[in-house]
Amino acid sequence: MDSADSTSYRLISNLSVLSKLLERLVSQQLVAYLTNNDLLPDRQSAYRAFHSTETAILKVLSDILLAMDSGDIAILTLLDLSAAFDSVDHATLLQRLRTSYGLGGSVVAWFALYLSNRTQCVCLPSTRSTESAVLYGVPQGSVLEPILFLLYTADLLRLVQRHQLHPHAYDNDTQIYRFCPSMADVLQQCLSDCIDDVELWMINNLARVVCQSRGRTDARPLLHSLHWLPLRQRVTYKLAVLTRKVRTTATPTYLSELVQTRAPLRVLRSSYAPMLVVPRIHTELARRTFSVAAPSTWNSLPAEIRLCENILTFKRHLKTHLFKLT
Repeated sequence: MDSADSTSYRLISNLSVLSKLLERLVSQQLVAYLTNNDLLPDRQSAYRAFHSTETAILKVLSDILLAMDSGDIAILTLLDLSAAFDSVDHATLLQRLRTSYGLGGSVVAWFALYLSNRTQCVCLPSTRSTESAVLYGVPQGSVLEPILFLLYTADLLRLVQRHQLHPHAYDNDTQIYRFCPSMADVLQQCLSDCIDDVELWMINNLARVVCQSRGRTDARPLLHSLHWLPLRQRVTYKLAVLTRKVRTTATPTYLSELVQTRAPLRVLRSSYAPMLVVPRIHTELARRTFSVAAPSTWNSLPAEIRLCENILTFKRHLKTHLFKLT
């Protein structure tokens, strides 16, 4: 990893031996309570006795192979929730401990004290930053970190199941899959809708962290205040920017050869902002391919945006345009 890149580092809690011993006792009691009352997510294989990456892979692989053996179509996507541990909202976590797992007032109060009054700083050989309060996240490197994160993200597995898909998680890695005899388009759309909801779930949580907004606050005003595009407009933004880069640089060649300029029937003022060729397709599944989605997105932009010569100007006008559509 690059030592000059800040993303190469992550926060690690500096805990005393006594604190770790206490946490281990609490963790053992908490896991025993959750196990005895069948409250642990049955499709989460991390940090649990007799569960491992091997058992998770065996389950997912067996399900898919048996489906294919029966002649079904199978689809699988793998999600890695990066920086997920840092986005845990304390108020939401404590609420879930009460309502979803039935923990009593004194237990929840103990966890509230455990999570509060923590500070963080950056230490270098010759200097040290000022301390700042840690308002979000679970203490990384602590004994209780894994089980608290597992309980916090259990709702994510239920979200996937609401889309009639099968989730299986290990820590912050989640596999989502499903199979059926036919209807590949329906299966692909179902998975696409689910991933959109998962990303929206993560964006909403991140927005609350950045704005230091607690609990179940509606995230839509937060996204607007941060000048963050909603999910679908964000996808359009990324695709439009990539399409422009491919057109102006002709690289990478394996993408530039998929984008062709459409010859205008008549020479008009709009001809200076040329449209792209949208190939014919036979199924809805093909609409998500780059060769179709890129020209369709580009052609939907106003001519003045397509004519922007500077990439920064293009991005600024594009974002303003997309915000007007929300």
